[in-house]
Amino acid sequence: MKRTERLRKEAEITMAKVRALTRHIRNVEDNCLLLGEKLITNGEVELGHHLIANGFVHDASKFFGIEWDYLSILPSKEEETKLKLKMAILHHNQTNPHHPEHWQGIKNMPSVFVAEMAADWKARSEEFGTDLRNWIDEQATKRFGFNKDDEIYKEIMKYVDLLCQKPFSQITQT
Repeated sequence: MKRTERLRKEAEITMAKVRALTRHIRNVEDNCLLLGEKLITNGEVELGHHLIANGFVHDASKFFGIEWDYLSILPSKEEETKLKLKMAILHHNQTNPHHPEHWQGIKNMPSVFVAEMAADWKARSEEFGTDLRNWIDEQATKRFGFNKDDEIYKEIMKYVDLLCQKPFSQITQT
């Protein structure tokens, strides 16, 4: 492959990664701003303020090192690539406090990071076209070891309710 063709392909791949990553970060930033404003209005000023600040640095680690190299690759059957992806995910989760793995469990997370996690989950649900509340009830509870009776569930749903409008079916029933 000619040098110019190789550089063009590298630039194309890099820009695709940048676009996908910045789109996600902006979505989370918008969610943190919306949720932070609502928390401040509801009297949770410090929490809202810190959440808004977190939104501006959300997932910055994805631009560097193993996360940049392997988090945005396509699924592969190659064992070495699978291992590097797992290592990149582990690094991301341990480096970013909006992930339960950073705290050795979701029930150990401070509220500001639970709120950021909810903003992140909402962004991902929109990016993948999935139902956030259903994902929390059906998958997050199992993945992170909590249930609907736990305080952490109630806190997550408090933030989800502030972030998301009521489903249309609920609006038409009132």
